[in-house]
Amino acid sequence: MRTDAQNNNTSSPLTEPDPVGFWDAFRFWLKLGFISFGGPAGQIAIMHQELVENRRWLSEQRFLHALNYCMLLPGPEAQQLAIYIGWLMHRNWGGIVAGSLFVLPSLLILLGLSFIYMAYGHLAAIVGILYGIKPAVTAIVIFAAYRIGLRALKNKLLWTMAGLAFLAIFLLDVPFPLIVLVAAVCGAIGGKLLPQKFAIGGGHGAAAKQSYGPALIDDTTPTPAHAMFNWLSLAKVLTVGLMLWGGVMSFLCARFGWDGALTQMGWFFTKAALLTFGGAYAVLPYVYQGAVDHFHWLTPPQMMDGLALGETTPGPLIMVVTFVGFVAGWTKAIFGTEMLLLSGVMAAIVVTYFTFLPSFLFILAGGPLVESTHGKLKFTAPLTGITAAVVGVILNLAVFFAWHVFWPQGFAGHFDIISVIISLSAFWALFRYKVGVITVIAACGAIGWLLNTFFASANWLY
Repeated sequence: MRTDAQNNNTSSPLTEPDPVGFWDAFRFWLKLGFISFGGPAGQIAIMHQELVENRRWLSEQRFLHALNYCMLLPGPEAQQLAIYIGWLMHRNWGGIVAGSLFVLPSLLILLGLSFIYMAYGHLAAIVGILYGIKPAVTAIVIFAAYRIGLRALKNKLLWTMAGLAFLAIFLLDVPFPLIVLVAAVCGAIGGKLLPQKFAIGGGHGAAAKQSYGPALIDDTTPTPAHAMFNWLSLAKVLTVGLMLWGGVMSFLCARFGWDGALTQMGWFFTKAALLTFGGAYAVLPYVYQGAVDHFHWLTPPQMMDGLALGETTPGPLIMVVTFVGFVAGWTKAIFGTEMLLLSGVMAAIVVTYFTFLPSFLFILAGGPLVESTHGKLKFTAPLTGITAAVVGVILNLAVFFAWHVFWPQGFAGHFDIISVIISLSAFWALFRYKVGVITVIAACGAIGWLLNTFFASANWLY
């Protein structure tokens, strides 16, 4: 059976594909927003299959070059990759459309799920479903670490860098920005001393040598005029970005005060977007620490439930911040106890806005600089080193999830053997039988509901 991409692409594999219009790309990005399940690894794999293999909008090397830059940035790398490709093909508006449609379906779905959770989450059936989903999420993160590691760590040196990054963040609590900086320096030095270990593709396996035929934006395609760096364009992008950020922040501060909940959410998630690296898997521990431990916007069980819901929706996993914002707004009753839904929706929108705005600025401002480095090892080697370090951070997050799911009351509490069994079964389904993420989540949620129904009480779950 031919895929949609194959049906739409009538050109021979030996000929260049037909040019892609803005609205053709719009329809693809909208479709991607609804099918981008599986976390960063799954979303990047979907884009690679659709854009490099099937549609051939850009070559493997150009795809990996953009991906390595996005891995360097704080924020959701899969969404940033979509922005980058949209921008490269159709200027700034192409990037804005690609990045917005990547998260819009997830935003709408999570608003609905968050309302159900807050209004009806006390029901035994909902508790049971979430109980089954949380160990599945743990398995999914562990499997993501395995998959990304398999693609990124193609030699012993990169494996060593990943292991050291894990030990640094897990045992020594080294800030992730520092880990990224050290990895970049090691990559730069390694690119000079051992260039074969850090060449582009060294972090992504043999796929970099795979040829799928000529692409619209091929290895040798000149950089489009709009993607060339110039100071005026950079100044325009930065000015607009600062106005978009400062205008909303000023309004919140004037309306609610600096200590107001919405103002503090805007400021905290701006910092989360700017100061945390490695995508959602690296951001989540920082968000957990701030939202749960510092601001007390939600409880630890609610945060874990949010992670479970985030895995059930398309879009980047960092969309869990939408749930965090909704729960915080509802709990704090920003607009009064009679308007809890409005409080939750507005807080969720504010949090989502400040979380994702920097991603657009990073790409639209930095993209021209990155295009000028295409094919130059002295620029790509540091990115390969960073990619290796990110694998270690993802593994740390997997351990973080397992700890909170298997010991829900901490190590002093009981060890939840049922969650362990569900998690191991989910991992085996993903690893051995290649079952899809959504199928695994649905099955584990159903198991949790059945177990809860069988025991006729949710108390046993905790």
